[in-house]
Amino acid sequence: MRPLSASPVTGPARLGWLDALRGIAALVVAFDHSSYVFMAEFRRELLPEFSLSRYGIMVFFLVSGYIIPASLQRHGCVRTFWIVRVFRIYPLWAAVVAVSLVLGLCGVAQIRDLGAQSGGAVAVAHLTMLQELLGTPSVLLVLWTLSYEMAFYLLVVALFTVRVQQPAAVAVTLAVLGAVGTTAGVVLQDSALSGVTGTGPLIACGATAMVVAVCCASAASRRLRVFGGVLGGVLALVLVFNGTVPLWEGLMILAVMFLGTAVHRAEHGQSTWWCAAGTAMVVVGCAVWSAYRYGDGDLFTRRGWILAFLLAVLTFGIGLSLRRRRLPRLLTGLGVISYSVYLVHPVLLAVISGTIARRWQENLALEAAFFAVLLPLCLLTYRHIEAPSHAWGRKLGRRVQPP
Repeated sequence: MRPLSASPVTGPARLGWLDALRGIAALVVAFDHSSYVFMAEFRRELLPEFSLSRYGIMVFFLVSGYIIPASLQRHGCVRTFWIVRVFRIYPLWAAVVAVSLVLGLCGVAQIRDLGAQSGGAVAVAHLTMLQELLGTPSVLLVLWTLSYEMAFYLLVVALFTVRVQQPAAVAVTLAVLGAVGTTAGVVLQDSALSGVTGTGPLIACGATAMVVAVCCASAASRRLRVFGGVLGGVLALVLVFNGTVPLWEGLMILAVMFLGTAVHRAEHGQSTWWCAAGTAMVVVGCAVWSAYRYGDGDLFTRRGWILAFLLAVLTFGIGLSLRRRRLPRLLTGLGVISYSVYLVHPVLLAVISGTIARRWQENLALEAAFFAVLLPLCLLTYRHIEAPSHAWGRKLGRRVQPP
């Protein structure tokens, strides 16, 4: 398969407009992070006005919200869903984390400071992919978004097992809770639960609960499936209070993903466009209000976050409006390798930062060279890691699919 030269996606097998959005989001995030190294002056001019990474990440979250619950509904089986998800996200994740650790040990790239936690606790937290919600800094900064993706998976499975198909109501509830919390002045410290229970016990309890939840939700017994689903949903909601982003933003992230689900249901006649539009208005209004009330954070200004959020929603809307059009091959191809771009770029950037970038700063040529190396590298990781693991996951998922 040749993602960068694939024909435009118009058939039902793939959604080309979603690939295009993924490709744009991945490039935006990679550019934002690389500009720290190669275009620092440009960043100082842009960052107070616009948070590029938040923009790209919110587009990713909207796309995930649109497609993930649809995947579960299509399979109709929680066991198959988890198998397919594991084979889609873990192999490349494991390869990238392993390479990062090796490069760090060799002194080629710098490893993030993980604090005083034991290696075992850090490993367990990362294996759940909930590490950012378990009080453990990610080995790679970009992995924090996967913790919220995993929380979303748990919530989607919970709703599926109890047969609640009201994503619009869930999105509105989460968004309103975030807005009410900021209005009432509810601002928790980072990893608030870890400060009460201790990081080690929280990791142990969280990892155990997740394993039990996934196993039970994948069982044949209806009662076990409901128990596992509810346990996973409760775990996700509790851990949002332990995130490294403000509580209101964690709730908004989940609300945004369920907004994507509401749009999918409206498009497929399972709900109305009025419902999707109303949900979008509530989520956007609550997000803007929460960001405004929260004020300036350490990582971004409220104006920059609001602008990034609004443009992400607008971008998703434009993509949705173009869903029946033929899209450029380059964009759809970039979307296919977008997961590789998202995970591989910080590793490549760390290597460059630790070597040649020490001598050359504010160099636009290095910025271009970074992408000239990154994209072919990601094509290789897609072909040799992602594509085979996707095929294995689909094959195993079909085997365990109930008749």
